Amino acid sequence: MTPLMTALRKMPPSALLGLVVILAYLLTALCAPLLAPHGEAEIVGAQFEPWGAAFRLGTDTLGRDMLSRLIWGARNTVGVALATTAIAFSLGALAGLLAAALGGWVDLALSRLVDVMMAVPPLILTLLALSALGPGVLNLILVVAALDATRVFRLARASAMNVMVMDYVEAAKLRGEGTKWIVLHEVLPNISAPLIAEFGLRFCFVFLTISALSFLGLGLPPPMADWGAMVRDNAALITFGDITPLLPAACIAVLTISVNFVIDWMLHRASGLKE
Repeated sequence: MTPLMTALRKMPPSALLGLVVILAYLLTALCAPLLAPHGEAEIVGAQFEPWGAAFRLGTDTLGRDMLSRLIWGARNTVGVALATTAIAFSLGALAGLLAAALGGWVDLALSRLVDVMMAVPPLILTLLALSALGPGVLNLILVVAALDATRVFRLARASAMNVMVMDYVEAAKLRGEGTKWIVLHEVLPNISAPLIAEFGLRFCFVFLTISALSFLGLGLPPPMADWGAMVRDNAALITFGDITPLLPAACIAVLTISVNFVIDWMLHRASGLKE
């Protein structure tokens, strides 16, 4: 039996359910053009058509098919959040490892820069930056990634500094190993578990941040389908007892909970605790 199959067999039901949901979201995002009945911005009916055979989940404020918009939103919202998380994680982890490995003025400069960026509430700073730079997918990704990288930096630096004082690292230095070799072969393998878990947590925070920005009108530009913007655009239906605006909100909540289920299991495995 392969290690992957062994790990899957030992997964608790919550983590297994979370993994299945995540895979379903990824499959939906990848196959959105095949699964969506209509185009992303295609107007196919009147405003706020009810649920029925023609439109399974009705239409939105412009007459676009809600089911199609939800499917396309999986590609846009999840895809942008994943790209943003990857950039933020790469920047933060690299800077944290450099600060821990080099120390001195490099560590001091990077740490003070991060302290300054974290002194301002992130949502306020994000709103100010996006208001100055203007809307756009690229600006959204860069701003959110730069601000979220500060959290990754703190974790990577703290974890790496704990490893840098270990005896095996000192032995590697005495053997004449360079900083790059020590970081790649001694430090990084020993902090991979918390970093992997942090990647999942960062994805959740970035995903929620982008959805919140879209709800406020500073997220993905129209006519791109985005779950946060869909909640805002269809919020008026709540007054009439229609649950349609809750559907994109449910998509956001289900994915966030599923990712947290998997992260909890990964942290439990990394901790070495037994059931």
